[in-house]
Amino acid sequence: MIVRTLKDIQNSGGEVSSEGWTSRRYLLKKDGMGFSFHETIIKEGADLHMWYKNHLESVYCVSGKGKILDKATGEWHEIIPGTIYALDKNDQHNLVCEEEMRLLCTFNPPCIGKETHDADGAYPLLT
Repeated sequence: MIVRTLKDIQNSGGEVSSEGWTSRRYLLKKDGMGFSFHETIIKEGADLHMWYKNHLESVYCVSGKGKILDKATGEWHEIIPGTIYALDKNDQHNLVCEEEMRLLCTFNPPCIGKETHDADGAYPLLT
């Protein structure tokens, strides 16, 4: 059984930040679950281009407000508490945060821990 608290994550270096976001990595590849699980805080005013070409991701909004642009279709979707979106085709997207958002995310394949976005907005596939 794996049990972790936010304090555990922060004390172990499992919190990673970059421009516009902070990600708390609760479960990682080393945990052997087949996915990683993150709590991500998106800062108000952030406009993030992302393209997880190496990962599939699902995202559930717990709090805050924003919108996501599906770059393939040009369609915008509102993100509010209770919304889930899944990047099931390694979708290129922009996430715009109107009010600080708290998101719960899963990645497959799982992240190893210190990934940050590259120039394309992707996490590299680390082993």
